[in-house]
Amino acid sequence: MIKALKIGNVTLPNNLILAPMAGVTDLPFRLLCKEQGAGLLCMEMVSAKAIMYKNRNTQSLLEIDPRENPVSLQLFGSDPDVISNIAHEIEERPFDLLDINMGCPVPKIVNNGEGSALMKNPKLAGEIIRKTVKAINKPVTVKIRKGFDDDHVNAVEMAKIAEDAGAAAVAVHGRTREQFYSGKADWDIIRQVKEAVSIPVIGNGDLLTAEDVIAMEEQTGCDGFMIARGAQGNPWIFKQILHYFETGEHLPKPSIEEVTQMILRHARMMLEFKGEYIGIREIRKHAAWYTAGYPNSARLRVAINNVESFEALEELLLGNLKETGNGAKP
Repeated sequence: MIKALKIGNVTLPNNLILAPMAGVTDLPFRLLCKEQGAGLLCMEMVSAKAIMYKNRNTQSLLEIDPRENPVSLQLFGSDPDVISNIAHEIEERPFDLLDINMGCPVPKIVNNGEGSALMKNPKLAGEIIRKTVKAINKPVTVKIRKGFDDDHVNAVEMAKIAEDAGAAAVAVHGRTREQFYSGKADWDIIRQVKEAVSIPVIGNGDLLTAEDVIAMEEQTGCDGFMIARGAQGNPWIFKQILHYFETGEHLPKPSIEEVTQMILRHARMMLEFKGEYIGIREIRKHAAWYTAGYPNSARLRVAINNVESFEALEELLLGNLKETGNGAKP
């Protein structure tokens, strides 16, 4: 069921949530997902220590556009004092929710005792959440995984700790850290968490269609649905799911012309936000996602990886559009 979702004192217009994804959910992509109906936008995770040390690269990660709200800012770290102090320091920024990352599986994060490494240290995790909740007035949420590995499945314990520490909601990715993003997400662990706590539980993992949302709700009873890879190259997913729940009909997959125009618009936004050198390089992976499954996609991806300017990208995409036919569907 698609419905408004209340997290602390923040009410989301609907319970479809763009997951925080490093290197993906930057400001331009978030705005595109917002236009397609996402109820909450989650920013890329930011290191609390990097903010403390005034790392210049973190400033762009912290930028928020007034059109985005409601938006969730996600911090990661392992020091309760650092995270809570930074949360207090940045609270005046225009985000609505503060999320603490306890699910990132990347080795350099885990090796620092951060991200999903905190799944192995519930006591420290609880201290981080408790101090952060006390430090700010905005709702604090937590993103966790099923567990660190199959021998240490403790999402239920972590969710209870988060609730006891004052968290306003918990998002559960149904994979262990050991799985990274492979294999099938275990939705049953989301059900177990939902049954164990009274705060909103947001399900994450393998949500690619409206049918997946229906299946997750039926299996878990969760309150919200966090969409990650399903949105890569497909910001339309939010519109598609909302349309299905409103009408019972599936929207057709965007035509190659719609995809082309979206890539070019996304690219213009990236260049405006990050400059041409970085922007053109970062749009390449998005373009590969956008074009997957469409005519000439393999050849197009190779060519896109060599473009150095917006003009070259535009010429390439419009040339491909002319060749494949404006309304071509996959």
